[in-house]
Amino acid sequence: MSESIPRAYFEALPKIELHRHLEGAIRLETLVDVARQYDLDLPAHTVEGLRSHVQIIPGDAHDAAHFMQKFIILRRFFCAPEVIQRVAREAVIDAALDNIKYMELRFTPNALARLMGYTFSDVTEWVCDAVDEAQAEYDIKVRLIVSMNRHESVREGEKQMHTALQFKKRGIVGLDLCGHEAGYPAHPFYDIFREARQEGMGITIHAGEWDGPRNVRDAIEQIGAHRIGHGVRIVEDSAVTQLALDTGMTFEVCPTSNMQSGVVYAAAHHPLLDMNYIGLNTTINTDDPSISNIRLSDELAIAANKLGMSIEEIRESILRGAQAAFLPTDEHLNLIQYFESALSEPISVSALLDKNV
Repeated sequence: MSESIPRAYFEALPKIELHRHLEGAIRLETLVDVARQYDLDLPAHTVEGLRSHVQIIPGDAHDAAHFMQKFIILRRFFCAPEVIQRVAREAVIDAALDNIKYMELRFTPNALARLMGYTFSDVTEWVCDAVDEAQAEYDIKVRLIVSMNRHESVREGEKQMHTALQFKKRGIVGLDLCGHEAGYPAHPFYDIFREARQEGMGITIHAGEWDGPRNVRDAIEQIGAHRIGHGVRIVEDSAVTQLALDTGMTFEVCPTSNMQSGVVYAAAHHPLLDMNYIGLNTTINTDDPSISNIRLSDELAIAANKLGMSIEEIRESILRGAQAAFLPTDEHLNLIQYFESALSEPISVSALLDKNV
């Protein structure tokens, strides 16, 4: 199409999110409320005053260090069980309001527990309770993924893995390795993820984002990953690309995050189109919607209007997300059938354009 597809079209689409971090999905208004209620020592106590400290804004440097720095203040807000529950509940509500029908929300127990010395079990139970409450009230299904940072200790990672297994019946379906990829190889965590996989957990690994495609190979061959978080640098190595094709690996691509963190120079240079052209299984996600000041509808609009993906390609990416979900067989089949049916419903782009939406 010669005209841009209106954002309302993507808002109307039923969507799926496989890669969203709870710690990067906090409403700025909630930060202000919490700061006032608990008298937190912060550089500002208004939404606009806090924005530059916790969100990427125009003029910010686009690199990994600057992106990760936004989490430093955010982690000072997990000061009470009620705050953790509120953040988790609102993350689900915000996804539902963006017409996301299924989401796998990941969180790092160590990040939630560290400030006040809570146990991993306690913070995980609070997250599970809040997510259950929110999805019971809104038209969305949510499952959880426990994340651990590769730049933190293996001992902490092992404890978080066992916490994930402890709460499998509460909706935890996967385990994730994230954090500073460059300079922190995954091999100290191999045994943790092998055990989790043997226990039936879905495995997703941040790789090929801030470091090269060799980390994607490592995640596939050594860890047995089911999905790769980001993985956009895979196009730098044809052999690793072929490995991903042979194994049917799914990639959780987050376009805005990739640009803001310096992985990709600009939207026009994003490898998503190349990955699709090669035949890799790509999905589109937000990563940290609050830090990036986006919604999933915005990411789909960027993919269409800046990267040039067609409406059909957008719909196919959503369906691939359903196919890659970490769910038991019956639930998985039902999810796929739902999206196959829901995505077949026509949405009139011309009508939306006529309304100048």
